[in-house]
Amino acid sequence: MEIKVKIGGKDLIINNVKKLPPFGKFIGLMFQNREKSQALLFEDSKNTSIHSFFVFFNFLILWLNDKNEVLDYKVVKPFSIYEKSPTGFTKIIEIQINRRYHKIVTFIVGERFKKKKIL
Repeated sequence: MEIKVKIGGKDLIINNVKKLPPFGKFIGLMFQNREKSQALLFEDSKNTSIHSFFVFFNFLILWLNDKNEVLDYKVVKPFSIYEKSPTGFTKIIEIQINRRYHKIVTFIVGERFKKKKIL
């Protein structure tokens, strides 16, 4: 599926997003292959925190409101214990930093990913 998010007054379409059921948030990207896995959408994730135990690559997390506006984002490193948005949110999208999502990550995070080899 694809999802349209709003960031900085612009619309961004993220393709190859897999919506997970509520119990899927406990597994998320754990033990996934960075290049083969899809971006993940978690709904009804009100003020929950995440971790990246057994995720062996960096990924981008987007915290969204009910209108799919990006409230906050962060690049999460492997084996991080606790990541939480400082604002209330209703959805989370986890996007792998890989070839498939490189343009999206660069657009959201900025130019520092263009100058630095991350793949």
